[in-house]
Formats: sequence, structure tokens, C-alpha cells
Amino acid sequence: MKNELALTFKKLSEDDFRILLGIEIGMRYHKWVPIEELVKYTRLSEERLKFRLKGLAKEKLVHRINKPYEGFRIYFEAYDILALNTFAKRETVSTIGGVIGVGKESVVYEGQSGLFEREIIIKFHREGMGTFKHVRRKRNYLGERQHISWIYASRLAAEREYKALTALYPTASVPEPIDHNRHAIVMERCNGKLLKDQHLTNPNNCLNEIMKQIDIAYKLGFIHGDLSEFNILEENGKTILIDWPQALKKDAPTASELLERDTTNILKFFKRRYNLTPSN
Repeated sequence: MKNELALTFKKLSEDDFRILLGIEIGMRYHKWVPIEELVKYTRLSEERLKFRLKGLAKEKLVHRINKPYEGFRIYFEAYDILALNTFAKRETVSTIGGVIGVGKESVVYEGQSGLFEREIIIKFHREGMGTFKHVRRKRNYLGERQHISWIYASRLAAEREYKALTALYPTASVPEPIDHNRHAIVMERCNGKLLKDQHLTNPNNCLNEIMKQIDIAYKLGFIHGDLSEFNILEENGKTILIDWPQALKKDAPTASELLERDTTNILKFFKRRYNLTPSN
């Protein structure tokens, strides 16, 4: 499979990145960023700016309106590019490979880190995509910036996950966080299969280990908040708890409720598939 993100990234010039950044900044104040504002942000001539904008539109990185004025905005494709450019400059990402996971709220790519000389994954959050009305209802603090609620929702999710991983690793069995920018996180690539996709040879040990990790995370001050067989990896007796964007502090108002839900989800899975309970 061709990696469209990497191919597009390689085509872009410094002017292109400056334009995308200018639109990102301008969207804090405009639903559609006027061409006149982009001239100010980018310091490019209007002729040069319009020429580059045509190329970016062809790559589906910018979107344009011409009424009641000529304006531009970006969506996730360009936001991915901006985050990736930051990682490339920091050398935390040297190569980006293909997509290895797609969910309702994220897209995950494999890659290489030149700085750390290791295999990595790059996780781009998508919390705002397809749930705009839901995000708007839940994010009252956005005020007049409702038009970029998708940016805030995805950015906040990435921040939450990165903070949780940073606090938990290496004491808890979670992926090592490497870098974070905008709505994206770079982390180590972990081996193993999801619990839902395998039949364990020693499910009792696995269940006990998961309960141990839940306890470790709690003692470190965090609750996963959405734990299930869909976000636990296992290989050769080692379990890794992944996907922490909805993590919350143990003193949060809903912490006890979500901790109980996490535990119940795991117990139900092991009971259903292996007829196990912790006492077994």
C-alpha cells in the first residue's frame, strides 16, 4: 500500500509549510482565513501565495471558498502534515511507513526514529471527526471557536494520552512515549496481539497481570477509563495496556465509576471467553 501521507509530505516546500501554518494560526480567529490575512502570516506575495495554494488544494490539504470573500481552511490531512513536520525537525521521526491501525478516533502509522534508532508508531488523533455536534456540546469552553472544535478535541486527547503515558511509563506496562505535537503522539512500537484477536494459552496469568497493571496505574494516579480486550496487547505472558486518551486522575469525580467499569469489562471478557474469574 502506498503511503499517501509520506508521498504528500515529500512534495511540500518551505513555502507550503508556512502557508499551512498560517492557515492554522488564522483559524483561531476566522472560520475561513481571508487571503489578505494569509499574506500577512506568510509574508509571501499574493501572486506567489495563490500559486502555492492551488498546489495545496490539489493535494487536498486546503479547502477554499470564494463567497462572501476568498478564504481558506485546513482539516486533518494538513494537521497531520504539520505535526509530522515538527517530528521530522526534532528527528523523533525519520521515516513514516504504512497505516497499521484505523479507528473511530485515531489513525496509526508505523515508522522509524532516527534520533532513537528504533521502530515507532505515530498516532494521529481524530476525536473531532464525525462527532462535531457531540464535541461542541461537550466543549463549552470553545466559545466563538466552535468551527475548530475538531482541532481542540483531537489536540486535547493527544495531550491527555501523552501526559498519562509519561506518568505511567516505565512503572506500568504501557508504551514508551517519545514525542508529542498537536494531535499526534510518537511512541515505541509494542509487540503482541490484542486480546480480542487471540486465544491465550494461560489466560489466568494474563488476567492476574492485567488486574495488577490496573492497580499499578491507580497507585500512580491514573485510571484508563475505557479498558477492554480491544486495547490490551499480550505476547509470551507480557501484557501492555494501550490507548490512554480518555485517562483521568484517580481523584476525578467519575474515577470510581470508570475504574469499576474498566475492571468489569475485563472480568466479563475472561468469563465469557475462558470461564475465568480472579479467584480461579
